[in-house]
Amino acid sequence: MANILKRFTDIMSANINALLDKAEDPEKMIDQYIRDIEDDLGKVKGETAAVMAAEKKARRDLDENSREMETLTRYAEKALLAGNEHDARIFLEKKAVLAAQQPSLEQTYQAAGENAARMKEMHDKLENDLAQLQQRKAAVRSKMALAKTQERLNQIGSGLRDSGETLSAFSRMEEKANRMLDEAEAMAELNRKEDTAEDLMRKYDEPSQNSRQVDDELAALKAKMGL
Repeated sequence: MANILKRFTDIMSANINALLDKAEDPEKMIDQYIRDIEDDLGKVKGETAAVMAAEKKARRDLDENSREMETLTRYAEKALLAGNEHDARIFLEKKAVLAAQQPSLEQTYQAAGENAARMKEMHDKLENDLAQLQQRKAAVRSKMALAKTQERLNQIGSGLRDSGETLSAFSRMEEKANRMLDEAEAMAELNRKEDTAEDLMRKYDEPSQNSRQVDDELAALKAKMGL
């Protein structure tokens, strides 16, 4: 118990949030603080049981001493009523011995009570710090996950080409393709042969296929009608 009580000032003055704010890696520091606090809590609970037992024993010893002094006083009174002053003196001498022990018993009981109060104070402080650390741990993990996600997005974004540059390059390629198509069509038009005079004469000399078909159908119809 002496060791844990020596740490009382350190534990009570420790500002968990201030320490975490200065930490380079808050998540690792939180895990370490949680382990330390859980270790201290285990010790505090074990020592508290011993302190409470010592406090109860000190209270019991003090009460027994007071009751015995009251008993000796009654017996001294009875002895005096019986006219036996010698016996009364013996009772009072015994009471004096017990009375001399009273301050020491009271001091022991008071010290045990103070230790129990300090242990309870440490226990409550440690439990409160542990609860804060658990909350901070959850918050830190969320922030760390968000930061890692943002970092990955930044890395992905930096590896992609600029969309404006890509669209501009596509437009240039499209324009080039259109220009090549126009040039090809122009070249085809230039390479197309002009009709000769003979071709034009045949065009006008030979009846068209539609004209011949009409003539044939007309002749058939006249024959059918006997004309």
